[in-house]
Amino acid sequence: MNKTYLGEFEELMLTMVGILKEEAYGNAIVKEVQDQLDRSLNLSAVHVTLYRLEDKGLVKSFMGGATQERGGRRKRYFELTSAGISVLQSLQEQRLKLWKMLPELKIAGI
Repeated sequence: MNKTYLGEFEELMLTMVGILKEEAYGNAIVKEVQDQLDRSLNLSAVHVTLYRLEDKGLVKSFMGGATQERGGRRKRYFELTSAGISVLQSLQEQRLKLWKMLPELKIAGI
């Protein structure tokens, strides 16, 4: 099986697409990361990374409808592909395996 390796920012973007589901678009991702992680992001970096994840087959995008509030412009939404879901599941398993190996940081239930 061909392994897909992701950088920290790619993993964060992939995770946010999964969390936001049908509301996963650039500005929503920036806002959610700010709200949840108190981390500022550059919108351009988010878009470049989302397009890179799309090139890797981990997300797919589609255009939403035009809205008056956006001056007739359409939003590009992103969603996980089955490969993206598989990569996230693998990443979660890997992280949990490593966390279990740190006895001083063990959290009950993991």
